[in-house]
Amino acid sequence: MSQGNVLAITEQSDNVFRKVTYEALSEGRRIADSMGCGLTAVVLGAGENLAKEIGQYGADRILVADNEALHEYMADAYTNVVADIVSREKPVTIVVGASTQGKDLSARLAARINAPLAMDCVDIRIDNGDLTVTRPMYGGKILADIVFDGKPQILAIRPNSMSITEHAAAGAIEILDVNIGKTDLKFIEKKLDTGKVELTEADVIVAGGRGMGGSDFSVIEELADLLGGAVGASRSSVDEGWRPLEDQVGQTGKVVSPNLYIACGISGAIQHLAGMSSSRVVVAVNKDSEAPIFSKADYGIIGDLFEVVPLIAEEIKKIKN
Repeated sequence: MSQGNVLAITEQSDNVFRKVTYEALSEGRRIADSMGCGLTAVVLGAGENLAKEIGQYGADRILVADNEALHEYMADAYTNVVADIVSREKPVTIVVGASTQGKDLSARLAARINAPLAMDCVDIRIDNGDLTVTRPMYGGKILADIVFDGKPQILAIRPNSMSITEHAAAGAIEILDVNIGKTDLKFIEKKLDTGKVELTEADVIVAGGRGMGGSDFSVIEELADLLGGAVGASRSSVDEGWRPLEDQVGQTGKVVSPNLYIACGISGAIQHLAGMSSSRVVVAVNKDSEAPIFSKADYGIIGDLFEVVPLIAEEIKKIKN
């Protein structure tokens, strides 16, 4: 038993780790180093072979809870198993990704073990061994610093807010004897939209804003499809009902960090910039030469997106052919 360590809860789907897993591990390693303790990772619903994939991200130990009841996320089964692990390991801090699954699990776990929880953390600082986290509040209108009262402290980190860093560590794998406990939920069926790239996982995002002028995003969708990317949207286009909430990029939507972000008809309000500023390359297309988005863009095109974007798409088709 390794009491007093940092515990990082990983997330996988169909035997593929989600990007936020590597962020949680990297941040967990940084916290552990600052506190002078170890990092233990937990892998649920997958075997030893998958667990080996996270060995280079700083975990001293990797606990594998592989059971048929955990292969799909079921809230009560996952909560039971993680609560048992926490009871045995007695960590000082628990790090989990604030994905849809992570938010559900962390909230249930906090209630189960009576632990303080900070959701959607975008920054973590350690002063004299005490954690202070920053998270958006009131729809992203303010950023609040939060300190904890009690332990273990549960941190749900916002996807794409933390850097991923490889770190050599022992990565010793331990297979757990899993006790699922009492469960009321039963997995029946899962249907996936296999043609759609998850926004927070995408390497390329083409996003549309108020400049789209309506719900016809076909020019955006075509370019995203050609680039193998996802379609995003600004808050204004979502508020207009042109795109679903799940496509919203920004402080009140999803934080993304693709290799390429193409902003079409997006002015660049500070709330939107907060959601995509960590993109490796930003391309802006806008008729307004004074639009704030150009100050954050690596490449800017002043022009009508309905003329510019199809031209870009045509050039990509030529290259592909």
